Amino acid sequence: MQNLYLLVPLAPLVGALVAGLFGWAIGRTLSHLVTILGVTVSCWASWLIFRDVQAGHVYNGALYTWMTVGDVHLQLGFLIDSLTAMMMLVVTFVSLMVHIYTIGYMRDDPGYQRFFSYISLFTFSMLMLVMSNNFLQLFFGWEAVGLVSYLLIGFWYTRPTAIYANLKAFMVNRVGDFGFVLGIALVLAHFGTLDYAAVFAHAPALANQTISLWSGNSIALITAITLLLFIGAMGKSAQVPLHVWLPDSMEGPTPISALIHAATMVTAGIFMVARMSPLFEMSQHTLSFVLVIGAITALFMGFLGIIQNDIKRVIAYSTLSQLGYMTVALGASAYPVAVFHLMTHAFFKALLFLAAGSVIIGMHHEQDIRHMGGLRKYMPITWLTFLVGTLALIGTPFFSGFYSKDSIIDAVHISMEQGMPGAAFAYYSVVAGVFVTAFYSFRLYFLVFHGKERFLHGVGAHADAHHHAAHNEAQPQEEHEHDAHTYVPHESPWVVTIPLILLAIPSMLIGYFTIQPMLFGSYFNGAILINSTLHPAMTILGEEFHGAGNMAIHSLTSLPLFLALAGVVLSWFFYMKRPDIPAMLQKRFHIIYRVLENKYGFDEFNDWFFSGGARALGRQLWQIGDVRLIDGFFVNGTANLVGWMSTQIRRWQSGYIYHYAFAMIFGAFALVTWFVYG
Repeated sequence: MQNLYLLVPLAPLVGALVAGLFGWAIGRTLSHLVTILGVTVSCWASWLIFRDVQAGHVYNGALYTWMTVGDVHLQLGFLIDSLTAMMMLVVTFVSLMVHIYTIGYMRDDPGYQRFFSYISLFTFSMLMLVMSNNFLQLFFGWEAVGLVSYLLIGFWYTRPTAIYANLKAFMVNRVGDFGFVLGIALVLAHFGTLDYAAVFAHAPALANQTISLWSGNSIALITAITLLLFIGAMGKSAQVPLHVWLPDSMEGPTPISALIHAATMVTAGIFMVARMSPLFEMSQHTLSFVLVIGAITALFMGFLGIIQNDIKRVIAYSTLSQLGYMTVALGASAYPVAVFHLMTHAFFKALLFLAAGSVIIGMHHEQDIRHMGGLRKYMPITWLTFLVGTLALIGTPFFSGFYSKDSIIDAVHISMEQGMPGAAFAYYSVVAGVFVTAFYSFRLYFLVFHGKERFLHGVGAHADAHHHAAHNEAQPQEEHEHDAHTYVPHESPWVVTIPLILLAIPSMLIGYFTIQPMLFGSYFNGAILINSTLHPAMTILGEEFHGAGNMAIHSLTSLPLFLALAGVVLSWFFYMKRPDIPAMLQKRFHIIYRVLENKYGFDEFNDWFFSGGARALGRQLWQIGDVRLIDGFFVNGTANLVGWMSTQIRRWQSGYIYHYAFAMIFGAFALVTWFVYG
């Protein structure tokens, strides 16, 4: 099986190298065939490994030793257990759908081969992350997905907004990664190893150890390590305040929005915390911090989705909110529920992003939902699959999102009853988030697919909007505004719609069939550790669970369902019956609207505090360090000192013989005196 383990990450890597290095020679068709073949092989191998893990075969071993420093062996290796196998399947399947979809979406883009190379390389990086059995390899995959995301977000490097977005993503993630590196450094310093199994086994012995922060202040070692590791997760999984990069990353092509924001990069932090559950379970302070950060992200990022008019940005803020839900589950020690929501969310969020891309194709790169409407009759497959994704997102009973989302709410409610610090705030936040999610999700759905058509039909319209979609998306907006509304929308080609259908199936069904084994069975035994005595949420959930069907039926009288229905009905009333009301509310509550429009001022604060602070520090280092100290003191100061000394010495060089004779006589007298009396 070890050869099969190697095949999973190496197959996409080979495809990425072939398309990236030789794409110019083999052409577009062979480039997408070789990368799709690589991801297909990886998905097939992941399925075989999943079956093998289900049969009870777990693997934890080193591939080779990269470096030995004293007694520390830095190795690369694989940990193949139930958590890894599930992540491998999700990553490879969603990546395969994105690869196929890209054939249609990027068909006319001049960077076609380069894009396929990047997304395959991204898949390789994420697989190396989830398959790692040590912190070194985890960090390698962690940084690799960050690097490739930089390349993908800024794929259209001629657009200033894309360059700004990828730099923003890269720099914000560096902030989180700084904490992540410090956490790994603490692990190495105190445990003497980076191997997961060794660290987890030795952790209880260091449970009471503290480290000094400054004189008279200390913190528990495990709390310090887990807080620093979670700061890394805040960057990758876009938690407040390190969330600001994710909405701007919509500047990249739509396929990477589905890949980065559904099953790969943004879920890396969630996966990492679940993998580190033996450490996080030892720090109640860290868990409460995780709980509160997730609750803030879940609710307040959802509010921002209400005012967005870009179809991709609405879904992006939805991703932020759902990542907050996963983080809340982690804080409540419901790690299996968090990972379960990660899985279900990967399918329906990838579906929503790809369906949004299909709309963009049909609308000739128009992304403003105010210029859409009535697309249901033009794009029936896109409409139906988008509706499935939306129903899953808002937690409709029997859909996949319902089982994971309601389980999160129930787990937080149990934590609140157990008196966990921060759980009450988290519970009310995630419950309120149900209404907010339903409202902005169906606002998007109604404005895009129902109501009157808000685009123009004109003579000279493009007969094949899809033919121009990928090319036009690569151009600055102002270059194609003149024809943005002058054609009839139509359904996308099969390479676009087939992935939508294949993603819609698990978005509807996978939650129903997997909730029992994943949450209340033995699926995660040995992969996730929970102290059920201190954190009984999963135990109590298991006692109250009586089957997936009963859970859905019981929810018909629950508060979350009523809140979701209220959100749907209110969005229908506002945007289908009385569209004047939102405009009136915007004017009346213009201060609140301005706060939301400015995204709570996070960007301005970052520009003022972090960017401005960095610039101010740079100016001071330049003026004081460079101009005054280096140039003024060392360089010019040395020259001035030599000049002054030369001036003083020159005064003794008069050119008169009697001056020199006097100096010689005085010198001789001084020497004789020293020899006689010295």
